[in-house]
Amino acid sequence: MFSLLSLLDDVAATLDDVAAMSKVAIKDTSALMSDDLAVNAGVVVGVSPKRELPMVWSIFVGSLWNKVYCVSGVLLLSAVYPPLINALMLLGGVYLSFEGVHKIVEKLFHSKGAPKEKRQQMSEAEKVKGAVRTDLILSGEIVVIAKSSIEGSFFIEVVTLIVVSLAASVLIYGLVASIVKIDDLGLNLIKKGYKSFGEFLVKSMPYIMKFLGIVGTVAMLLVGGGIVSHIFHIPEYLPGFLQNLVLGLAVGTLLVVPLEIKQKMA
Repeated sequence: MFSLLSLLDDVAATLDDVAAMSKVAIKDTSALMSDDLAVNAGVVVGVSPKRELPMVWSIFVGSLWNKVYCVSGVLLLSAVYPPLINALMLLGGVYLSFEGVHKIVEKLFHSKGAPKEKRQQMSEAEKVKGAVRTDLILSGEIVVIAKSSIEGSFFIEVVTLIVVSLAASVLIYGLVASIVKIDDLGLNLIKKGYKSFGEFLVKSMPYIMKFLGIVGTVAMLLVGGGIVSHIFHIPEYLPGFLQNLVLGLAVGTLLVVPLEIKQKMA
């Protein structure tokens, strides 16, 4: 009897520790989760309404697998060779910077030259894979930051990382799914007699999606620049937000410009 009570007491104490650590970790990663939300909401810009939720679901499933890879990888590298975590995060930051600048270049210089049907086909075929790749990097950053804020035994660390990872994916993609269906909410409100507000939601949806696309691109540059700044311990010459944006643009441009020159010469 006493053994059972002792066991239950230990379980309760462990759950309390996990809850406390999860709260701290989620707070420390909230800014990055916001960037992840902006990036992934922007992915469905220009997608057929019938394809929005299936795409969000596919990315969500990919995100869950990403969390498995990231939690396992970070724990393994922490035990074997911790410096490799920074190297991998740097590669991720460079990739995000490249993607952010590449999106800007595509929008400004290439989108008008390609037929609309071809752009949509490319988007349907590649967006999910691209979003899952980007989520992998952001998931890695979330797990690394969360791990740095956790105190306690290895068991508490593992359980807390699992809880935070699941919470991040469910929260982010739940919100993305809600955002992309604002127009459907507007149509339902119109049917129920709330015509003015319903029409406002429907008409504002294209502008909301364009705005999210812009915010998502900026978020890529901010996260990418932030990782580069953190890894190299770059002093703050500008306000943090602006400096990370400038660094993201600079790193991405250094990679995109040679690629553009090579494509033009081909």
